[in-house]
Amino acid sequence: MSLDVPTELLERAEHGDVTDAEFVACVRDSLPYAWQVISGVVADLHGATADFADNVTPPPSETDRGQLLRALASDAIRGGLERHFGVKLAFQNCHRVAAFHPSAVDSDRYRAFISPRGQLLNQSPELRDC
Repeated sequence: MSLDVPTELLERAEHGDVTDAEFVACVRDSLPYAWQVISGVVADLHGATADFADNVTPPPSETDRGQLLRALASDAIRGGLERHFGVKLAFQNCHRVAAFHPSAVDSDRYRAFISPRGQLLNQSPELRDC
């Protein structure tokens, strides 16, 4: 299971839409490691002059790696986080998360990060099992 959904939020979802704020709060509470990594790269992005920031530190445990994978593999979760933080997220190798300013999505740096070449260049033997 990806998220720990409070009963009252589940009941509201069964009867209609929930707000992005409610959904993002559920993600934050359910996937604390993923939230920490993503909010960290977003803070780095907003504190820098570059058009992107990334995390290259592997998760400390498989549980943490699983949280990051669940957060970024789900279109709904990734989209909710992107809307909440006002960024475009990109992902490589089970742990390398990057945040881009939306205006940078058409940039050479963004295209390089999400390209097959970028993925291949970001490989290493220690990441083969992730």
